[in-house]
Formats: sequence, C-alpha cells, structure tokens
Amino acid sequence: MADVDIAANFGYELKDAFKPVNAWVSAGINWLDDIQQFYRERSVIEKEYSVKLNALAKKYFEKKLKKSSTLSVGDTPALTPGSLESASLTTWTTQLTTLESRAAEHDRFGGELISHVAEPLKVLGARYEELRKRHADFAEKLEKERDSTYSDLRKMKGKYDAACQEVENKRKKTESSFDYSKTKAQNAYQQQILDMHNVKNSYLISINITNKQKEKYYHEYVPDLLDSLQDLSESRTAKLNGIWSLVAQLETGMLKRSTDHLMHLSSEIPRNLPPLDSMMFARHNAGPWQEPADKSFEPSPVWHDDGVMVVDESATVFLRNVLGRSKAQLGDLRREVDKKRREVEGVKRVKQQIREGKDKRSEVEVVGALFHMQEELHQVDHRRLTAEVETSTITEAVGDVTHGAKSHNFKSQTFKIPTNCDLCGDRIWGLSAKGFDCRDCGYTCHSKCEMKVPATCPGELTKEEKKKIKIERQEALTGVKSPTGPTDGVAELPTMSRSNTMNSLSSGYAASAHRSLSGVPPKTPTDEAPPAAQAANNGPNTLRKNRVVAPPPTAYVSELPGSAVNDSATSNEQKGRLLYGYEANDEGELTVSDGKEVTILEPDDGGWTKVRAGAKEGLVPTSYIEILAPVTPRPASIYSNSGSSMGGASVNTKKQGPAVAPKRGAKKLKYVEAMYVYTAQSDAEHSMVEGERFVLIKEDPGDGWAEVEKGGITKSVPANYLQAV
Repeated sequence: MADVDIAANFGYELKDAFKPVNAWVSAGINWLDDIQQFYRERSVIEKEYSVKLNALAKKYFEKKLKKSSTLSVGDTPALTPGSLESASLTTWTTQLTTLESRAAEHDRFGGELISHVAEPLKVLGARYEELRKRHADFAEKLEKERDSTYSDLRKMKGKYDAACQEVENKRKKTESSFDYSKTKAQNAYQQQILDMHNVKNSYLISINITNKQKEKYYHEYVPDLLDSLQDLSESRTAKLNGIWSLVAQLETGMLKRSTDHLMHLSSEIPRNLPPLDSMMFARHNAGPWQEPADKSFEPSPVWHDDGVMVVDESATVFLRNVLGRSKAQLGDLRREVDKKRREVEGVKRVKQQIREGKDKRSEVEVVGALFHMQEELHQVDHRRLTAEVETSTITEAVGDVTHGAKSHNFKSQTFKIPTNCDLCGDRIWGLSAKGFDCRDCGYTCHSKCEMKVPATCPGELTKEEKKKIKIERQEALTGVKSPTGPTDGVAELPTMSRSNTMNSLSSGYAASAHRSLSGVPPKTPTDEAPPAAQAANNGPNTLRKNRVVAPPPTAYVSELPGSAVNDSATSNEQKGRLLYGYEANDEGELTVSDGKEVTILEPDDGGWTKVRAGAKEGLVPTSYIEILAPVTPRPASIYSNSGSSMGGASVNTKKQGPAVAPKRGAKKLKYVEAMYVYTAQSDAEHSMVEGERFVLIKEDPGDGWAEVEKGGITKSVPANYLQAV
C-alpha cells in the first residue's frame, strides 16, 4: 500500500459538493454496523471451528465486493476506479484472508468478540452518525441562510421598485394638482424622492452584503463543512483501526496456532492511514465547478437609474448614521472572531495530540466540541462581514463621514405623553409609542426617523437647556411646515432633476411639470433655494410672507478650505474663531485665547488644524475651532467643526474644551516595547521582535490583548508581551 504523498482536502478540491460527500461519509458510518454485525456472527461461528469460519469469510468477501465501489469512491464517481479498492477495504481484505487461515476458535474468544468489539462498534457508530446528522443540519442551515440572503435582496429590490413607483405617482399627482394643493403635492413628491434615495442605498448595500455572503458560502462555509466531514470520516477510520488492532491482539493471545497470520494482520492495519480513503474518494469525484456570478444593481422599470450610490446631503446623513453604527460594532466583532479562531485552532491541536496518542481524552467529544466552536465562529464572522461590507461600501462612496460628527446618544423610549418628532415634526402617538430620545440633548424622533437625524448633537445639556432647545426645534419645524408660510414652499426640500434619470418618453415628463395651472412661469434654480437660508437670517421664530432669495452657490463656494474661486489672495483665506482657549503642550502647537479669530492655513488632519494668529502659526485642535462665514453675502453659516453650535444655552462658568485627538508623533503618545518574540497568528495581529517599539492605542480591556500601531496600521498583540517605555 503506497504512502500518502499529498493529503486530500475536500473543501479545496470538491467545492460545493456536500451531498455526495455526506452520502459517502454516511456509507462509511453505516459500514461500522456491518462490521459489528460481522463480529457478532463470528462470535457464534467461532465456536463451530474452522468449517464455519471459512463459510463466514466467504460471505463477507461477497458483501465487501458489493460495497467495494461505494466505500471506495462513492455511488456516482466522476472517474471509474477499475479494480482498485480503498486503503480501508484493502486492510479489510487482509482481515478476511487471515480469518480463512484460522482453524479453530473457542468459547472465551467468542465472548470477547461481543464485549470488546461488537458493542463498542455499535456505540461508536451511533455517535458518529449523530455527528454526521449535525453536519447535514448545519449544511441545510447554511443553504437556508444563503437563500434567505437572496430573498432579502429580492425584497429590498421590491422595496426599491415600490419607492420608485411611488415617486412617479407623486410626480404625476403634482402635475395634476391645482394651486391650492400643489404645494402639498410637491412637498410630498420631494420627500418621496429622499425616501427613494435611502431605499436605493439600502438596496446597494444589500447587493454587496449578498455578494460577500455568497462568496463566503462557496469559499469558506461549505469548504469548512466539507473539511469537517472529511475529518469525521478520517476519525471513524482511525477508530476502526484501533478496534481492528484490538481484535488482532485478542486473536494473538487466544489462538497460538494463528500467531503468524495475526501478526501480519497487525502490521497491515496501521498502514491504513485515515487520509488514504479520503484521498481516493476525492480523486475519483473531483469534477468541474463554476462559481455563481455576483449580484448586480437592477434599475427599476419606472425609474431609470444607475448603480451609483446617492450622496446628496439627506442621503449622506442616512449613510453617516449607518456607517457610525457599523463602525461601532466592527472592532468588537473582529476581536471576537479572532478570539474564537484561536480557540478553534487550540482544539484542533488537542485533536491532533489525541490522534498521536499524547492525550487520553475522547476524540469524539473533542470533535463535537470543535464543531460547536466552528458554528459559533461562523455566527460571529457572519455579523462581522456584514458590518465590514457596510463600512467599506459607504466609505468608498462618501468617505468616512463620521469624522467630526457628534452623533446623538439615542436610547429607545416609550412616549406615554404626546411628543413631536424633532426631525419631521409629526406626533409620536399611541398608548405605547416607540421612538428614541437623546440622553444628552433631549432630541426626540420616530423609530423610522432615527437613521435620518443629522449628527449635530450639542452635547450634554441641563434640563432648562433641553427645554429651550426643544422649543426652538419645534418652532423651526412649525415655521417650515406652516400652511400660512410662503406659497412656494415646495422648495423647502432638496430638488432633484429628472433629466439625468428619466430617459423614457413614456414617463409622462414634460417641461410643464414645473408650471402651475394658473400659468406661473417655471421657477429658476435660484427661486428654488431652500427657505432654511431665510430662517438663518430671520431667526427660528420668524415667519415671512415674502421670499428671500439666497445667492447662487458660486458666491460662497470658497467657504471650505481649498475651494476658493476669487482672484485676491485675501478671499482665499478661510477664517475661524476659537470656541475655547487652548495652551500649547508640544512643539508645533499654538497657544490661542478664547474667542480669538484665526486664519485657516491647512485643513483638518487627524483632529488637528494648522492656523495663523497674528504673526504666529501652529496646530490647534479642530474641535476648538468654529469656521466663520466669508464676507460674501450669503445665508448665515451653520457649519461648525466643534459639533456644538447650539448657542441658545449659555453657561456663565469658564468653558471647558472637548477632548483632543492625539497628534501622530507627538511626545504625549504612549509607547510600549516588546519583551518577547511573537509571530502573528492572523491578519488582525502584529508580529513582534524583542525590543521593538510600538505606539499604544488601546490597553488590555480584559481579554489579554492590546492594540498597538506600527507603520500606520493598528492591530492586536498579547498584552503580557509588552512593557511601557
């Protein structure tokens, strides 16, 4: 029997072939029942000496011949094996040949066959069959999970189509409405467009998640399951070898006349290496396999669009909230996945020690525990992959929009008294109305509005400040939605041109869609400027009948760093004001007093901005600076990097600045040094050599691992391998 040159790997070679592998493993486990029945019959026949032993050997030669192909290469092999048999069957043939040479047996050996061979085989077969059924159940679960992901994608596609259809309905309703209802119809139309954008973004995210989950299914989940089945089959073979060796030992002790034959059998059994059967089955069943194609964006038949994510202001708010939620989960999920992977590898090492005879624990129990750990690892990794794809998809589309954002500290709340949503203004009503409110500033919203809320939390407020800002928010909403306000309030929401998305003449689109039935000419883009600019000038409590037209965007496009279009050098300089006083703590920083106006020299980089105050230049924390509006007439700027521009609540005590982000390379960074050599076990870990220095990012939270930075990359290392520098 040839030695194993290359061990088979079902997950790599057979891909999505669970059913034939499962059938083959099941046949091998059921074969244990045949063997134990063989020994039971033999225990009776052995008492009748050599004649009946010869008849028994012949009988099981015939049974082996019938199952030779099934046990060697399965029922439907891609390559016919010819006269070849698997290593286990070859060893079994030696066993039967040895039996033919036997001349006599006695009562004691027959009893030992029952107690030491048949009963253990029965128990072993039942336990392996139970494990195999668990594999089959898990395979069915994986398939349902994959189909559920596809179903969720189809549902999301249906929601997207429905949202697009609703946009079309709203648009047609706007065209057919009269003057007294046109404002309401156009507002509904604009709002539906925003909702459609959110549904579209969710659909695109679902596509990426589905594709990644599909890739995981065919390249990791199913291959891992096939490897586990292969391991189960090889474990069965190893156990079977042990029982055969026991039979050989009993025969050696009980039958002196057949010592030579039994010693030959004992030398043949160890050559039946567990991977040999698996290798033969894999070689004769490997066939062509093609991975299913990735899912792609499918435009709605009523809304002609492309597969690019919508990144306007309203959609960015939604994406920022989704990104913040995913990023908050991603770090913990990655650490948990890495921890469970290490646990799985540890159990695999224990299993190998059992195979080598260095550990006396039950291999069946260890295999069961290993499979349970792999199930748990799959569940956590499934969640990690979802969060990772959400984060990468949104970041590729709009960048990391969570930087500088001050998200609300929402908690689920049951509103038992009438409460209005601070986003849409509608009532959160019902005996047990569910919604959210911010623990810091008291912002309230519907559950459906949570992901649409901008990340502009002013921070923790007192009870009086919360009450005051609540009134301001509601009055601002009342001013926008008041029916006595400007008659052309349809421009309150961002408009979207259909000229680049509706290419079909069947859509009913016409230039008259922007005209009222009274013959008023179409509004220009300047006429459609949002009245939010008016509110900024007139105050949140003022309602004006006449329209205040905001200047075109080119008049103030140079507000942000690096975007100036004016010719003079002075107009290119962006101004800011210090919200808090700051004292320099390191070389390159600048001491600036509270309220001091500065010139922005370089934009935000890792939480620090380079400014000029008088003749001095240096770095100050970005969160301490409020960007000032340029001199060009325009609506009052509402942009602030500090995230706390709610000026309604003043405190007479000295203002305390927010926490400052660490400046890369500064002396205040905490360094650690490796005390021992460590080799990374996964992509989430850093390798270390003794004496190597790192920047400490996060100390040990209690799981034995710390996060350090090397070469701009943050990964985990064992905390007890480090010492502070």
